Amino acid sequence: MAAPEGLLALEARPTAQVIADHLREQIVQGSIRPGQQINESLLANQLNTSRGPLREALQRLCQEGILISRRNYGVFVKEVETHDLREIYTIRESIESAAANRLLDSSPKQIKDTCKVLKEIVSEMAKQVAGSDWQTMAGLDMQFHSALVAGMGNSRFIRIYKTLAAESRMCLFDLEVFYPRMDVLVQEHQNILDLLKAGDRDGLLRAIKRHMQKAVEDLTATQQDKPVSV
Repeated sequence: MAAPEGLLALEARPTAQVIADHLREQIVQGSIRPGQQINESLLANQLNTSRGPLREALQRLCQEGILISRRNYGVFVKEVETHDLREIYTIRESIESAAANRLLDSSPKQIKDTCKVLKEIVSEMAKQVAGSDWQTMAGLDMQFHSALVAGMGNSRFIRIYKTLAAESRMCLFDLEVFYPRMDVLVQEHQNILDLLKAGDRDGLLRAIKRHMQKAVEDLTATQQDKPVSV
C-alpha cells in the first residue's frame, strides 16, 4: 500500500482528493482487499500526511460506497455482495444506454471522436489476449465503458459513473475464474463499437444490455462459489 515517492508533494490537487484517488486505485487493483481494515496511522506515515486530509479522503470513499465505516471498529473496504453487484450493473446499463442514445443524437464529429477512442482501447485489449493479463484487461474494460459515457459530454453522468467504474473493477477481479476467454470479451466490446459506428440504436442498446447481464451472471456464479464466512 506504499505510495509513490513524492505523491502528495507533486500534486496540485487538494491533498484529500489525491489520497482518495490513490486509495481508490489501490482498492480497484486489489492491493487493498475487500474486508480489509484501513490502518490510519500506518497509511498516514506511508503517505507522509496528517490525519486531517486522510480522514477527509476516507470519508469521501465512504460516501462513494467503496469504504464502510463501522462505529467503534474502524474503516474497512466494502465487500461486494450479490445484491450490490446487481445494483451496480443495473445502474451501469441505464447510464451507458443513456450515453449511447445521447451520442447517437449528437453530431457526427462527436460520434467519430468517441469511436476513435473506443477503437484504440479495443485494439489494446486485443494485444492483451495472448498474455492473459487479466488485471490489465479489467482496467481496459472499464476504460472502454468510461469512454463511452464520457462521449456524451454530461459531466454529472461522468462523475456518477466514476464511482460505478471503481466498484465494477472490484468485482472484475473475481470474474477471471469464470471468464477465461479474453478473446470473447474483446469481441463483445468490438461489437458495441461497431454498432455505435453504424448508428444502430436498437442493436447497440441490446448489446449493452446483454453485456451487463452476462457480467452479472458470471459474477453471481463467482459469489455463489465462494466459501461462506462463519
